[in-house]
Amino acid sequence: MAKDMVFEIGTEELPAKYIPDTVIQLKEKAEEKFKSSMLAYETIKVYATPRRLILYIKNLAEKQEDYVVTTKGPARKSAFDEQGNPTKALLGFLNGQKAALEDIKIRELNGAEYVYVDKEVSGRLTDELLKEILPDIIKLLGFPKSMRWGNYDMRFARPIRWLLAIYGDEIIHFDIENVNSSNYTYGHRFLSSGKLIIENTDMFFKKLKESYVVYDQDERRQIIIDNSKKLAESVGGKLIYDEELLNEVTYIVEYPTPLLGTFDVEFLRLPNEVVITPMKEHQRYFPVIDGDGKLLPYFITVRNGGSDYIDEVRKGNERVLRARLKDADFFYEEDVKLPLEHYVDKLKNVLFQAELGTLYDKTQRIMGICEDICAQLNLSESETEIVKRAAYLSKADLVTQMVYEFDELQGIMGMYYAMESGEKAEVANAIKEQYKPAFAGDELPETMAGKILSIADKIDTVVGCFSKGLEPTGSQDPYGLRRSVIGVINIIFNDGPDIDILRILDKTAAYFVDNIEEKENVKSKLINFIKQRLKGILMDDGIRYDVADAVLDGETRHLPDVKKRAVSLMKWLENDEIELILTAFKRVSNLAKFAENDMIRPELFVEESEKMMYDSFTEVRDKVDIEIKKSDYDKALDIIKDLYHSLNKFFDEVLVMAEDNDLKRNRLALLLSIQNTMMQIANFSLISY
Repeated sequence: MAKDMVFEIGTEELPAKYIPDTVIQLKEKAEEKFKSSMLAYETIKVYATPRRLILYIKNLAEKQEDYVVTTKGPARKSAFDEQGNPTKALLGFLNGQKAALEDIKIRELNGAEYVYVDKEVSGRLTDELLKEILPDIIKLLGFPKSMRWGNYDMRFARPIRWLLAIYGDEIIHFDIENVNSSNYTYGHRFLSSGKLIIENTDMFFKKLKESYVVYDQDERRQIIIDNSKKLAESVGGKLIYDEELLNEVTYIVEYPTPLLGTFDVEFLRLPNEVVITPMKEHQRYFPVIDGDGKLLPYFITVRNGGSDYIDEVRKGNERVLRARLKDADFFYEEDVKLPLEHYVDKLKNVLFQAELGTLYDKTQRIMGICEDICAQLNLSESETEIVKRAAYLSKADLVTQMVYEFDELQGIMGMYYAMESGEKAEVANAIKEQYKPAFAGDELPETMAGKILSIADKIDTVVGCFSKGLEPTGSQDPYGLRRSVIGVINIIFNDGPDIDILRILDKTAAYFVDNIEEKENVKSKLINFIKQRLKGILMDDGIRYDVADAVLDGETRHLPDVKKRAVSLMKWLENDEIELILTAFKRVSNLAKFAENDMIRPELFVEESEKMMYDSFTEVRDKVDIEIKKSDYDKALDIIKDLYHSLNKFFDEVLVMAEDNDLKRNRLALLLSIQNTMMQIANFSLISY
């Protein structure tokens, strides 16, 4: 008869940011272990609070399913002698398997016959298996950072303080690092006291609820949302929350009670971000706005407990926030006493990175990169001046008191201080947008000046790090270089500046490397690094991996052009004759690599089919060149397809690798020229079919 199982890992308070991934891990590891152990069950659920991880399995079978173990023995010809009697090899095998001669079966494997023995094995009881499975599950869990405690060797996110393991009404006994599994748990740290003895799985969840533990994270989350919304509505406002903050709050409380607090109206004269950042980042409070999106002098925090003494808790939170806002108010008033431009010179005293100079050095490089991008785009003098001014002021806010205290406000305060200093709105907005996108899914810069500045900032960091050997490894990327390159690509792909990326890399590498050979080496690494990120983005957009490889093996100066070629190539591959077409084109690629150059001498063609091939190619090449200049790759591919029949006739009737060296060189030059034309779109030899 199937029974429910509850397994609880009780710990000291887990970091809130670790828990969501741990919930996923615990479920996956449990599913894998129970599947490999051949234990049937109905459902697996995982619950988590700051102090506990709970694995609940409904209707877990009482024993493993019976199964058959098949063991392969010697080959038949080695198992029996010429008279058909068992050999020593067979007798030894049977003795090892504790089997009789009548138990063997002959089966074929890879064209040869072998002796096999099938043994029926009765499944083990679940309560015995759980003693092995549950400790293994604990040991399989991984965390961003783990710790040891006491004199023990095991690592976990936080020390394990108790283990509850019950199958039906039976305790599953095992121990980990001197913590013995049992049938007791603990309730809320402050609202409950002593051990809670659990007699069966049904009692477990009931006892937790009675002891002020909302064990279901989804239920806690909904309590926080619903009650916080009601509190905001009670003062005519609306709750502002983001998923990251809501997740964090959900996992720092076991018994959530939202409460409404207030702060002085005088602080509303500060920029919204200055008020909201201390609330969210430092105190984990939710701001409240009115119907027009204007910030109201209220906040909502979530208490880990009930409503007793709620007024005292509210007052304590208000005092803490007031102190934070007073500091922010002071920093703001001090910072705006001087124009933003004043802070630029102070960047000379702040190191950006030990081998990459100061923030002032970085500012100068960004200005140069921005100027080159503006020149590429043929921006007007006034547009260029806006970008250059934004670049000059881009890092100035990093040495202000506000950003020193609240580094989350970098760029944002630069925008406000620029506006206070009388800078143009376009300059201020670009300063704010320079750090976008900061993470996967983040907003992209909206203004062209902001896009250019963001690209220049990220390119400078990436090229600088590569030039000093600070490249990402398989698991480590301390400078966020992958994120920076992905950000650059996404900006360009979303109505960003269509720049020559190779020219920008060359320009930027010159700031860090003097030696030409070393500079080319850095650029080569960077190009490969960018191509890897670009391939991933193309595949996320539905481009096949081989198509991505094919277009990336060609011209990659202009990233939007690469994407256009990939999209057109995907459509082109739907042609009914594509396999035959690609076969012909791959023959071109395979032979073209033997060519010395692409200098064709038409007078050396002797076969009619090679003359026709040359005429077809020159006609197609001219047409393709016209369409490529217009970036119409659909038409270019449609035209290039016409070479297919001429190529087949050419390969059928012409010996490319002729004994006459002049003929061979000329024919190879023709094929290389065809290959060069195709390479303007993609390397067709990399496409699978």
